[in-house]
Amino acid sequence: MMKFFFIAISWLLCYGSIHGQGVQSPHAILEQQLENATPERTESEADDDQLMQQLEQYRRDPLDLNNADETELAALMLLSPLQIQHFIKYRSMLGKLVDVLELQAVPGWDIYTIRRIRPYVKTGSEQGLKKNLASRLRNGDHHILFRVSQVLEQSAGYRPDSGAINYYRGSPQKYFLRYRYDYKNLLQYGLVAEKDPGEQFFRGGQKSGFDFYAFHLFIRNAGLAKAVALGDFTVNMGQGLIQWQSLAFKKNADAVKIKRESAVLRAYHSAGESNFYRGAAVTLARRNWQATLFGSSRKLDANLAADSTAGVDDYVTSLQTSGLHRTNSELADKGVQTQISWGAVLSYRYEQLQIALNTVHHLFGSPLRKAPEPYNRFQLTGTRFGYYSIDYSYSFRNIHLFGEVAADRRFTGALLAGLIASVSPSVDLAVLYRTMPPAYQTIHASAFTENTNPGNERGLYIGTVIRPGPRIRLDAYIDLFRFPWLKYQVDAPSGGSEAFVQLSYVLPRRVELYARYRVDNKPGNSNEVNAVSNWILTESRKNFRLHLVCWMGRSLAVRARIETTRLQGRGKVRDEGFLWYLDLLFGNSQKRLSGNLRLQYFETGSYDSRIYAYENDVLYNYSVPAFYNKGYRYYINMAYDISPRWKTWLRWSQTLYRDETFIGSGLDQIPGNRRSEVRVQVQYRL
Repeated sequence: MMKFFFIAISWLLCYGSIHGQGVQSPHAILEQQLENATPERTESEADDDQLMQQLEQYRRDPLDLNNADETELAALMLLSPLQIQHFIKYRSMLGKLVDVLELQAVPGWDIYTIRRIRPYVKTGSEQGLKKNLASRLRNGDHHILFRVSQVLEQSAGYRPDSGAINYYRGSPQKYFLRYRYDYKNLLQYGLVAEKDPGEQFFRGGQKSGFDFYAFHLFIRNAGLAKAVALGDFTVNMGQGLIQWQSLAFKKNADAVKIKRESAVLRAYHSAGESNFYRGAAVTLARRNWQATLFGSSRKLDANLAADSTAGVDDYVTSLQTSGLHRTNSELADKGVQTQISWGAVLSYRYEQLQIALNTVHHLFGSPLRKAPEPYNRFQLTGTRFGYYSIDYSYSFRNIHLFGEVAADRRFTGALLAGLIASVSPSVDLAVLYRTMPPAYQTIHASAFTENTNPGNERGLYIGTVIRPGPRIRLDAYIDLFRFPWLKYQVDAPSGGSEAFVQLSYVLPRRVELYARYRVDNKPGNSNEVNAVSNWILTESRKNFRLHLVCWMGRSLAVRARIETTRLQGRGKVRDEGFLWYLDLLFGNSQKRLSGNLRLQYFETGSYDSRIYAYENDVLYNYSVPAFYNKGYRYYINMAYDISPRWKTWLRWSQTLYRDETFIGSGLDQIPGNRRSEVRVQVQYRL
């Protein structure tokens, strides 16, 4: 009965609001992609806000469509290769655009595409970009951002029992500080500092203050040098089979967006403490040729072990990527592993053909050695690792081909090949095939795969976008995959499938609605307690979502969602989950005060039927928490422009659980049934 009550509220609040125009979240499409990516990442706040920073930079200083090249358009991560190709052809044939609305005439560009990129582009012409270094240093913008947050309830880690060895030695506050200088997209430098909750600050193991410091200097388009990086940076190669460190999406609501696209070098200025390089890099370009060289030396967190009985030196059982140094055991893991990395990319472009040779090498101070479990048989072992690949892309009329062929230093190969085609003006098709044997294991790779990292997988993905009318869009895909070797909690070779369909509709009066249905069939060990041996069964997860956005005037929008999930299989009792939320978004570019409010209810049978939901936050911050059991959640975000230079944000959130006496587990366990968090952020721009 409660579920139907929430459904009725959602529709009643939106009824009658279809006569207004207003605002919604500026990164609405990105929110959907981040939600889809979360289950394979962490459920906490995201430390990598690179894409958020980039889009916010474009929102303040839009990309000029009349001068943007293919690389700059691809960097938006909102367009497919065919859309970019059609736009470049349209511009070369008909000249510069007068207005963004002219994009409706570009083949393959629908109302969804235009709405997606409109906050980040313009049709003016850039006037007099300063190319020399002195001008870049004088005419840019300085940004100083400080953020502090805290969970108000005290967890077990801050209340150690008498004689406890492992507990949180620092305060519960989280501090984040970033200074950044930008001149357009040509010069960036800055400093990042962060302290996580539970870490010490200017005492104990953190006498230097913040637990994590990072520095970057990045120069673009300086003569022969297309990019120069000093300090912290990321490297992206091909389709991610051997190297990819920036945020990239796999299966998502845009069914034909399957290709990895990014500049090879990118500045790194986020708080994540693991997935980046520290050193120097350069990209040189001349005519159709481009070459990138980089080198890095870093200290990594790791679990260090020793086997004195076998006379073996210290070895690493796993690399730690959380960046947390709160307890004695976490402090003991800090910086114990040395990683030296180097590599190169040589690419050539001729008209619609691009081909590149890539290589990356890693040298570790202590050897890697996983626990001797059967599923770890092919995991990385040793101190030296090297990878090589060739990636390509080619466009012919309405067809775009791309892919990458890779191998490690033992000549274990991997392949990824894709195709994106405009079958007709209203139908796009995407096909991607990948094969990676169990012995293919990597360090910093991230490709379009079912597994988190490339390896132990064969799969075929087919996706399509159908536009029956200017305001209707259907996205659908099916992905079939096999795992030739064992996986964690899957004690035999196995396989599965995933199917997805989403119908989106835009009403003429600025109401947007989409309905989504997804079915996952994933393998896993049987759950029988007294079984002689494990055998593989399939667990089916069915998910349905209805999402509605309504505008109520120029300064107010209502956003509502209903989502259900159902799990069945592997000998389990059927498990169901339900989530409903209602958002109010207020304010616009003419108002100094803006913000949003969410009211939410969730109810699931267990953690297995959890449901993820993206949450708006202060600028550059976001989270996609998992909701399970029964409870309510609400939050409010407020942003206020004190002056053109000063801006502040305030966030309050609280989760109230029903029939629970504690929340969480281990050192993070909170007594009671509520969890409250407050966050304050201040930014100064000069």
